[in-house]
Amino acid sequence: MSSEYYFILAAALFCIGLAVIITKKNAVMVLMGVELVLNAANINFVAVNKNNLVSLDGQFFALFVIVMAAAEAAVGLAIVLKLFKYFRTTELDKINQLKG
Repeated sequence: MSSEYYFILAAALFCIGLAVIITKKNAVMVLMGVELVLNAANINFVAVNKNNLVSLDGQFFALFVIVMAAAEAAVGLAIVLKLFKYFRTTELDKINQLKG
C-alpha cells in the first residue's frame, strides 16, 4: 500500500480532531479531539518510516507519543473531574472563573 493513503488518513483524522476541539464545548470531547490529533501524528510517523526497514525511528516516536497521550489523558481527566466537582458541569463555556 502506498504511503499516500496513510497521509490521507492522517490528514482526515487531524481535521476531524481539530474540528472537535474547535466546535465542542464539553471538556471530555475536547480531550478526545486531542487524542485524534495525536493519533494522526502517529500515523504520519509510521508512514514516513515504513520504507526504511533498518531504522525504527518512526515506530519509537509513535510509541513515545502514545505514552505521552496516555499521561495527558490521565491528567486531563483528573482536571475535568476536579472541575466537575467544583462547577457541577463539564461545559467549557460555563466554566468562566478560576479561583485559587
